[in-house]
Formats: sequence, C-alpha cells, structure tokens
Amino acid sequence: MMLKMHGKQTAAELGKRLGITGEAARQQLNRLAAEGQVRADSTPAGVGRPRQQWSLTPEAQSAFPDTHASLTVQILESVRSLLGDEALDRIIDQREQDTRILYEAAMSGHTSLRDRVAALAELRSAEGYMAAWEEAEDGSLLLIENHCPICAAASLCQGFCRTELALFRSLLGPGVTVERAEHIIEGARRCAYIIKEA
Repeated sequence: MMLKMHGKQTAAELGKRLGITGEAARQQLNRLAAEGQVRADSTPAGVGRPRQQWSLTPEAQSAFPDTHASLTVQILESVRSLLGDEALDRIIDQREQDTRILYEAAMSGHTSLRDRVAALAELRSAEGYMAAWEEAEDGSLLLIENHCPICAAASLCQGFCRTELALFRSLLGPGVTVERAEHIIEGARRCAYIIKEA
C-alpha cells in the first residue's frame, strides 16, 4: 500500500513510514520480490553504492480494488435492457470478429495443429487466461485456460463462451474438432478444450 500511495522508495524510506527498521522493510521487500510483486531498480547516488528504489510490478495491481468486472456487468445489463438481446448478441459477435482478425494475423505461418494450438495458448495467456496446452496419449491436444479474465461478463451472458468456442474451431481449421471438456462457468476449476484432427 505504501508503494502504491507514495511510489518508488528505498527500504529505509519505507521502513521509516512503517515504523520499522530499514532492514526489516528490506526483508519484506525481498519476500514480495520473490513473489513477483515488487522490483528494485538501482539509481546512482553520487559517491558510494547506488540506491535501490523499490516499486510495484504490474502483477501487484491485482492486490488493489478493481471494479471493472462490476462495471462490465452493468454495461451489459444496460445494453440488454435498453436495446435488447439482439443488440447484445451483435456486440458479442463483433468482439469475436475483431478477435479472429488479431488471432489469424498472429497465427499466420503456423501450419501444424500443434503449432497453432501453442500459438493460441500464447495469445490467450497474453490476455490473462493463463493458458497452456498438452498432448494426450491418444494424440489429441488439450488447450487449458486456468483463469477467465471475463468471468463476470461470461456469467451474465453465455454468448461470450459460445463465440469463444466458435472462434477456436474457426482458427484451428477444417478437419479439426474442438470440444469443451471443462467449463469454469459450470463450476470447473478451469476451462479445457479437447482438440483432435478428424
């Protein structure tokens, strides 16, 4: 909280604000650094050793309040009540089309199914889905999404999940089947897709 409110600080400065020693603050900062929550940058301090100033990493932002999920749900509910389900479906379909264009460009040049699934997992991870893929003994591939960054919206409107599945099928091409085996919205720990060449 101190780093969020006051920006970069040395361990000594942070210790003073917290009413503890600089060394005690440094120990806590090292623990947070090991978790990926803070980082230290060295800055020249004239004669002597450079000063280490600590700041938050982008990953640390998740520790602070964020109402984007409730705002998204409010907007979707407003669209539905003011413009109807058809308008909401059009918005979701447009999102799918825009995503398809971006994904197709990023996946161009990937010819094998394994390469396309790996590229898709990388794209999804960059969007916050914490995605991975693996190959099963039968040769099928499993695309796994360990997190759903749009869960609040998807819970309100299943159209997001419907278009996601359609998008995967389209991207992975003809002759490939994609079936959702696990679904966060239905209470699973993750979303998982079984991918097979016909």
